[in-house]
Amino acid sequence: MISRKEARAVVLELFEEEALVIGGLAAVHSMEDDLVWRLMKNLDVLLGKTLRRLDSKEQPEDGEAAPERANTRPHPAIEDFLLKVRRA
Repeated sequence: MISRKEARAVVLELFEEEALVIGGLAAVHSMEDDLVWRLMKNLDVLLGKTLRRLDSKEQPEDGEAAPERANTRPHPAIEDFLLKVRRA
């Protein structure tokens, strides 16, 4: 098992890479400025939530209820990625 410090470093590295991916897509595909800001704001919220979870002494228990999600279906590419993440 890795330490919290090591886990924190992995999480920060991952989020940095995600930001760079979004930045590359924004540059190549001329994404609207508002969309990029919204994506990064959401990524920042997820980062904060993840780091708080790592830093807390109480880890969520398996089977704990997840927060309610909007009833919208994600893009197929996002669904495919989420399946890969969940299988890992």
